Amino acid sequence: MDDELLDERGLSKLRWRCRRGLLENDLFIERFFDRFASRLTMVQARALGELMDLADNDLLDLLLRRKEPADALDRPDIKEVLEMLRLPAAASPGRGH
Repeated sequence: MDDELLDERGLSKLRWRCRRGLLENDLFIERFFDRFASRLTMVQARALGELMDLADNDLLDLLLRRKEPADALDRPDIKEVLEMLRLPAAASPGRGH
């Protein structure tokens, strides 16, 4: 099923695939995994994988909202993962005021 959680092996492979050349992208991705690794679904993992196919600067433009997903990336699953990646540090679950 698509709402099935990603297993440890799949998560490890995805983390490796998400290594980027730009530190800025790595910071977004590291925060994403810190928050969502334990509950990442197969659909979300595939969407993240598609985002990782982008060039570093194109990915950064999406992360910083300079651009929005277009063409083949203009889909709910991609937009969901992009919003998860964009969550600011203050929005981290479990943080108090």
